Amino acid sequence: MFYTLLDRFGLLRPTADPLHHVRRNTLEVRDLACLKLAMGWWHDPRLDGIEHLHRFDYLEDLNERRVRDAEVICSACCNGEPKTIVEIGTAAGETTALMAKHALHAIVHTLNIPPEEIADGGKAVTYAPTCDEIGRAYREAGCTNVRQILANTATWSPDREPFDGPIDVAFIDGCHDADFVYNDTRKILGRCQPGSLILWHDFAPQLAHQFDWIASVCAGVERLYREGLICGRILHLQDSWVGLYRVPDNVWQKKAA
Repeated sequence: MFYTLLDRFGLLRPTADPLHHVRRNTLEVRDLACLKLAMGWWHDPRLDGIEHLHRFDYLEDLNERRVRDAEVICSACCNGEPKTIVEIGTAAGETTALMAKHALHAIVHTLNIPPEEIADGGKAVTYAPTCDEIGRAYREAGCTNVRQILANTATWSPDREPFDGPIDVAFIDGCHDADFVYNDTRKILGRCQPGSLILWHDFAPQLAHQFDWIASVCAGVERLYREGLICGRILHLQDSWVGLYRVPDNVWQKKAA
């Protein structure tokens, strides 16, 4: 408690680690069973037979990294009965389809930057689909509970959207520049409530030294900690690239004030 107070008031010596708060607050979770226990979840995601989850592009994709990602994302959608889900970064819509199928009573509002605005969408963009490619997978899967948004999050505001109540689950996987991650999350937080879930893709602090885009995502989350916009734990399922954060009461109270 003593060191927490010192840190809050900026009285601790500066640390050389630019991800000090992220590393201190990220808790590695061994497997899905442990994650369910931590979150109070009962339902398992349905991931059998989904071929794209078994793609292998990097050595870090070992241990079924994409499956681990989907376990976190889909479990967040199939537990807690969310009504409003927001995804930043539709891309081909494969993750969109997974979320829509795991939350049939929710609307998945998925946002992607229009191709003609990609030059203004930051530098750390891992995939820039054409108009026809954006959301292709969820359309081919026949998902009817998806609403597509084409916008640049640098100028977009969730206040413009016809959400049915607060955001229950948000998956942030747009531009990976630290400023975009920070601003996208800050905007999402403004429409959350205590208990809302925020998930960041390409969040893996142990790989920040190896991949620039992962370092940028972690830097954006670090800024959120430093400015007091988030506090408490981020859960990170082992071998995944997803950080899971539940909005606590004290952050909500600070935002409301």
